[in-house]
Amino acid sequence: MIEIIAEIGVNHDGSLAKARQLVTVARDCGADWAKFQTFKAAQLATDTAPTAAYQRVHHAGPQQTMLSRLELGEDAFRELRAFCREVGISFLSTPFDPGSLEFLLSLGLATVKVGSGELTNLPLLERLGAAGVRVILSTGMSTLGEVERAIRALQDAGCRELVLLHCVTQYPTPIDQVNLRAMATLRSAFGLPVGYSDHTPGIEVAVAAAALGAVVIEKHLTLDPTAPGPDHAASSAPAEFAALVRAIRNVEAALGDGVKRPAACELPNRVVARKSLVAARDLAAGAVIAAGDLVVKRPGGGIAPRHRDRVIGLRLARAVARDTVLSWDDFRHES
Repeated sequence: MIEIIAEIGVNHDGSLAKARQLVTVARDCGADWAKFQTFKAAQLATDTAPTAAYQRVHHAGPQQTMLSRLELGEDAFRELRAFCREVGISFLSTPFDPGSLEFLLSLGLATVKVGSGELTNLPLLERLGAAGVRVILSTGMSTLGEVERAIRALQDAGCRELVLLHCVTQYPTPIDQVNLRAMATLRSAFGLPVGYSDHTPGIEVAVAAAALGAVVIEKHLTLDPTAPGPDHAASSAPAEFAALVRAIRNVEAALGDGVKRPAACELPNRVVARKSLVAARDLAAGAVIAAGDLVVKRPGGGIAPRHRDRVIGLRLARAVARDTVLSWDDFRHES
């Protein structure tokens, strides 16, 4: 089953009440995970670290100032994890500094999500690998060689369960730069399960990723895409997110098991849609069938057209009228 992550991230705007509301929305939309971002602003960025262009739309100052307004404390995350259990959705978060990683591990999480920005943070990855938890690793902004180094750091440290997410770290991501075929490249290069973290407008790219074999789909969720904040504009409102989940589940059901065989629903239609050998004219008992005595018509269920050459030259055991669907019982079986 494809795992669907509702990336709440920092769309709670620093409000625990809004974070709880988003958890409930994620659950109601059908997501499997409600994911947050766990960080200490002062540990994540220097006093002078700049914001990205998409972040400057709502914040012109240093990155740390913006992040400090979006930071939730450890007690808030404890409450959110408990709330996720209460409402029936799994809690997930991304650590951005060593202290936040240790805190998340102290909660006993079995899965930790790593953001694209930490892919080259090998000390963090080594500590996470040593924890022995399942890791979901986003690979935005990276080369194949950088992904390989990150995988090695995790696995050499002890990580045994790892999922790679293809990702483009731009909010929103231009459609023509998504490069979904990179999912197949990652799968082939590393032999690991691969998913997709989506930052495009709409839902079609994420649905396409599901059709291409993504085992995890992540997309940002917000209560209001027009709200001020770094990620709201690249996030789905509840109705759109719910549509995304429905579409992914439909794609998942449609993918099937890959065995080529008649579907149960189409079996009754084989007689209707396929054809049989049919008498082209009235034929008397004892007549020897010639090529001109046969036509191919619906329905199926009689002698299949592939046996035409076998039927030519056989002698009829009884008279048949024009348009009779022929069966093997219509012919004499001479020893």
